[in-house]
Amino acid sequence: MHRRHFAALLAPLALAPRFTLPARRLERTPLPTPETLRPDGVTLTARAARVDVAPSVAGEVWTVGTGAHGVVAPTLRVRTGDTMRLDLANELAEPTVLHWHGLSVPEAMDGGPRMAIGPGQRLGYRFPVRNRAGTYWYHAHPHMRTGAQVTRGMAGLLLIGDDEEDALALPSGAREIGVIVQERRLGADGSFDYAPAMHERMEGWFGETVYGNGAPDPMVEVDTALHRVRLVNGTPSRILRLALSNGAPMMLIGTDGGLLPEPVSVDTVDLGTGERVDLLVDFSDLAVGTRVMLRSLAFDSPAGGGGGMGGMGRGMGRMMAGGIAQGEALDLLEFVVARAVRSRPWQRRPFPAIERLDPATARTTRTFRFDSMMMQHSINGQMFDMDRVDVTVPFGSTEIWRFVNPGPFPHPVHVHEIQFQVLRREGGRGRLFPWEGGWKDTVLVHPDETVDVIARFDAHRGRYLLHCHNLVHEDGGMMLNYEIA
Repeated sequence: MHRRHFAALLAPLALAPRFTLPARRLERTPLPTPETLRPDGVTLTARAARVDVAPSVAGEVWTVGTGAHGVVAPTLRVRTGDTMRLDLANELAEPTVLHWHGLSVPEAMDGGPRMAIGPGQRLGYRFPVRNRAGTYWYHAHPHMRTGAQVTRGMAGLLLIGDDEEDALALPSGAREIGVIVQERRLGADGSFDYAPAMHERMEGWFGETVYGNGAPDPMVEVDTALHRVRLVNGTPSRILRLALSNGAPMMLIGTDGGLLPEPVSVDTVDLGTGERVDLLVDFSDLAVGTRVMLRSLAFDSPAGGGGGMGGMGRGMGRMMAGGIAQGEALDLLEFVVARAVRSRPWQRRPFPAIERLDPATARTTRTFRFDSMMMQHSINGQMFDMDRVDVTVPFGSTEIWRFVNPGPFPHPVHVHEIQFQVLRREGGRGRLFPWEGGWKDTVLVHPDETVDVIARFDAHRGRYLLHCHNLVHEDGGMMLNYEIA
């Protein structure tokens, strides 16, 4: 698709800033393409394995898969209306469980901490796929160990398709790039090191190296055509501010809960932990050999400093934490234009409409206050108790949930079972963003912000979770049970 066709689809853009790459080029690793599975009678095994975790460095990782493609977790592909049938076998030395992030499923299938299985046990998942087409993911979710298990490798893409998406003829095959962005540190033995120090238990844990689909400093070859990039922020605590190094715009077509009502041209996208984005990126006018970096741009940390001690500045936070501080610029994924091809321009078709929930139909507004202080993380003054139900929601009701963040650290707030719509943001950044215009299951709430969302609870009865998806905060108690009854 030529850039003039791409531009014609979008509103006029202000001149985008240009970004330069570092003079020193890292040895980059080809982005792995995970094994793709249709989850119909398969077994995923959670296990430890010793593999090359960096060039000439072997270490232990934890992963979940079939063993067919090393330790990279498989990509699961399903369609709306399918039934997922798979088993989890636990060969780790500690409990684990898999959560289907963004999916509406029966309580027993949700994969929350109460469903965790011990070493040597198996858990069967059987449920119909209700969600619309979109970029979802699955990851480990045991109580107090989610950060460790996800960071060590227990996460994979879950891609749902449907007829509405098919009708758009979006880029597919080699021109559809799925990536889970993570970050890691290596211990003395080469294994992934995840053990938050005291100061990291407040702001969060940050790694030294960016990984994509399990590969350090990833790169991917593209041809001179339009590509679809489906990206998950799978880091423990980091906010990503996505942008292309050549300053080109990206076409935002989807977020957590699937396609937006219409594409939106964006220069940047902010993603909290657990959020997803679906982008179209155009390489059609670039020469073979051109390198374009998908970056996370530098920004002032909402906490006032990186690595855990607010107000001390990014440099000091970096020194204390041992990782790259919150708000530092990062290179995420390098695109290398490797082939010149003639491709037919993508013909934009009408995107499926989204039902807008009416705030006037909400039976109540509930307030949830997210506090972090004195090494404790809580919601409405209480830390997580696996056996306590904090909120009961009538089945079939529509409610507004208000997320209040009076503290110094940002919170990506995630709700199990439902997709919601973001209504308003007060304080802090004070507005909504293009990537908040569709269905969402995770929303980023910065310090001094109040965010209202609206949701309908009409799919399943049962007990589900509300929590901060900063995995350090989640493991530290910023989570509660709510029940649909």
